[in-house]
Amino acid sequence: MSSDWLWPAEGPLLTRFDPGPGMRHGIDIGGKPGTPVRAARAGIVLYSGSGLRGYGRLIIIRHDKKYITAYAHNAQLLVSEGARVKAGQVIARMGQSGNAGRVMLHFELREKGRPKDPLAYLPPRP
Repeated sequence: MSSDWLWPAEGPLLTRFDPGPGMRHGIDIGGKPGTPVRAARAGIVLYSGSGLRGYGRLIIIRHDKKYITAYAHNAQLLVSEGARVKAGQVIARMGQSGNAGRVMLHFELREKGRPKDPLAYLPPRP
């Protein structure tokens, strides 16, 4: 997979991607209120708001014609739609919203619209 992806937040991995019956389309990373949420790769912000049910305050970034990423359950959104972001740039502050039972980042990665396991793209953690 591509080696230019970055972890979107520091914190423990709470849940993993699961394409099975429960269909968990991303991973959850735990944290404290206000923990920085970073762009996993450079791109353009397609969406920044709270209009998608179940995701709370959400940011969606298009990285190229193939990949988009989603960052959900934020306390604060720091980028607007149309903004260009750099890899590692702080785009939000972690929070608890939507159907999240605790402070966390729900992170999804899609390739050509299909959910992919982010752990297959992100670098290994030490």
